[in-house]
Amino acid sequence: MKRLISLVALLLLVCGGLAYASTQLQKSSGAASGKVLNLYNWGDYLDPALLKKFQTETGYHVNVETFDSNEAMYTKLKQGGTHYDLAVPSEYMVSKLKAAHLLQPLDHSRLTGMQNYDSRFLNQSFDRGNRYSLPYFWGTLGIVYNDRFVKPGTLTHWSQLWSPKYRDQLMLIDSARDILGMALVEQGHSMNTTNPQTLLAATKRLDQLSPNVKAVVADEIKMYMSQDEAAVAVDWSGEAAEMLAQNKHLHYVVPSEGSNLWFDNLVIPKTAQHYQAIYAFLNFMSRPQNAAQNAEYIGYATPNAKAKALLPARVRNDRQFYPDDKTLRHLQVYRNLAPRVVQTYNDRYLEFKMHH
Repeated sequence: MKRLISLVALLLLVCGGLAYASTQLQKSSGAASGKVLNLYNWGDYLDPALLKKFQTETGYHVNVETFDSNEAMYTKLKQGGTHYDLAVPSEYMVSKLKAAHLLQPLDHSRLTGMQNYDSRFLNQSFDRGNRYSLPYFWGTLGIVYNDRFVKPGTLTHWSQLWSPKYRDQLMLIDSARDILGMALVEQGHSMNTTNPQTLLAATKRLDQLSPNVKAVVADEIKMYMSQDEAAVAVDWSGEAAEMLAQNKHLHYVVPSEGSNLWFDNLVIPKTAQHYQAIYAFLNFMSRPQNAAQNAEYIGYATPNAKAKALLPARVRNDRQFYPDDKTLRHLQVYRNLAPRVVQTYNDRYLEFKMHH
């Protein structure tokens, strides 16, 4: 999930966790009879009202455990000793989990909502034929700008971020793959390049950006942008949606020359046990009304086409978060790169941060 948990969200998560724990301590009829579903999800990534609706409708008691990074989730699944029925990895992590034989294939004969999904978001490179995964949410990497400082519609390309007029006015999200990826696209290269020289050139290009960079930060970026502390930021669409909700002067744009297209996905870990509950949940979440409700609660883009049609016009027609086909065609999904290549990305990114 391309979002970091803010302090408020963290407090909600803690409270939510206590509520779940409290619920689990009560021997509900579902839990007592073994009618359970063990869900391993990002924090605050499912509308609690939907969870309640699912439990009431099906009688399955849902135990929710949360993680804060794909890597933490991978470690937990690889270590074993868990019995999660469903997990929610991002696209590159689906590839990694498959390669480590930690997933079970989906039984498509038990899925009743496949026809609801937008075909553009199925059959992706990380899981051809959706053998192991169903898309849950998707989003992009892009530019947030404040129209108090930037004329609306004038900032539309990555290359413009290097302009001297943005000196000390740019906030960057602290992410090696994304910031190097931005520089790679700006130079006409793939965001999945494994060429050391290409990565070195991207790092040098980033060094030229340093005079414009006010800070490289994590979750604080939302606060800075919401409070007019900087003119421009590079961040994920989910983060951008939260910023825009707090400040009417903020806008989000995905450069048409290319950027990252990311997916979070529902998968079945190897140790899953409750198959009736699993498919009941997958089918429940695939229903347009439920997927639309979840999208409104979370604020991310839904891959469910019939659910999107149910969203308010101002949401479904918002090109900031539902880009047009032309822009979508230029978006790139991250591949699961070899550890040595990932290390090169991290090393190059660290060089840039040190120079900055």
